[in-house]
Amino acid sequence: MRRTGIEVIVAIGLLLTVLVAAAACSSDSDESAATEEPTPSSAADAVAESSDSGESTTAEESTPSSAADAVAKSSAESQNTIVFSDLNWTSAQLQNRIAQYIIEKGYGYPTDVVFGTTLPLLSSLINGDTHVTMEVWFPNQEEAWAEPEAKGEVVSIGGSLGNDWQSAFVIPAYLQQEYPELDDIQDLKEDKYKALFATPETDGKVRLMSCVIGWSCEEVNDAQIASYGLNEHIHIVNPVSGAEATADLYDAYDKGEPWIGFQWGTNEPALILDLVRLEEPPYSDECWLTTKACGYEDATILIGVNSVMMTRAPDVVDMLRNWEFGIDIYRTLSIWMDQNTGADVREAALWWLNGSIDIWGNWVTPEAKSAILAALAEREVPDGWPED
Repeated sequence: MRRTGIEVIVAIGLLLTVLVAAAACSSDSDESAATEEPTPSSAADAVAESSDSGESTTAEESTPSSAADAVAKSSAESQNTIVFSDLNWTSAQLQNRIAQYIIEKGYGYPTDVVFGTTLPLLSSLINGDTHVTMEVWFPNQEEAWAEPEAKGEVVSIGGSLGNDWQSAFVIPAYLQQEYPELDDIQDLKEDKYKALFATPETDGKVRLMSCVIGWSCEEVNDAQIASYGLNEHIHIVNPVSGAEATADLYDAYDKGEPWIGFQWGTNEPALILDLVRLEEPPYSDECWLTTKACGYEDATILIGVNSVMMTRAPDVVDMLRNWEFGIDIYRTLSIWMDQNTGADVREAALWWLNGSIDIWGNWVTPEAKSAILAALAEREVPDGWPED
């Protein structure tokens, strides 16, 4: 009996210990609840968190069919994206930004760009990796364009900028004023002019800033120089970008120093600076298709698209057929960019779109025009614009 009584006492003691512990936990919980009682503001936060949590739960509990719908939507957007060839010179990029704005905000298509040089981006257009090239230059790219056009892989849908001159033998006007007898490419064979244009790196030859690496004019200029018999007199420099070539000319021009090289009529320096071309034999088809010992034919600049655009985005094709962005328009933009130091092509595009409604408004449908104006009023920018 004594052992049983002891056991009862022990059991009662253990029971009391458990009850005390439980009471302590209940007290802590009440105090914690009292401490965490939400104020009106924290209550609103809690509602927001609850709402967020509910949305998260709903998203996490999405069914296989809704997940498939999301994938299908993403795929559709990717298929509808219009990709521009972002050629590495200002006029092409500026036209791209303007066209991207119109297409995204007016017609609802996503856009994107692929940056590069002339020949690789021509291949991209043919292959369908890009869909729109705002500047296809003839005669430079005429041979490369003919076969894919005949196969129906690419289509020319209109003009861009208009006709334009090109020359690998451009000098500042102040230089010809100082040396009036310097007016022909053959003059570059003379020692005094070789000394005029020579630099420490050219070993006594004329330093000529030629075409950007990867542009079709790179090969043309090399062929012209060889056919003119100037290889022994000229040291060719090929810049890696149009910006490098432009900076090289501006630097010499600002200092009043000798400079000779490749330029074209719609390039920014040619629109702003006083430049002259040395005389060359006149262009002829026979010359161009053989030796190229003659000047460039005035360029015809076209808008080219991959043929898929004709069915994927016929409304955009119609807009691009109406595109009228001539040299006079581009000259206005070049002067604005020159006067607004540091402005990039995105800012220039917005400035022009806001101030030239009477021009681009004729390219688009009334519905697209209203949507574009609304986007401009809200200072929206296209998602497809790259960071310049």
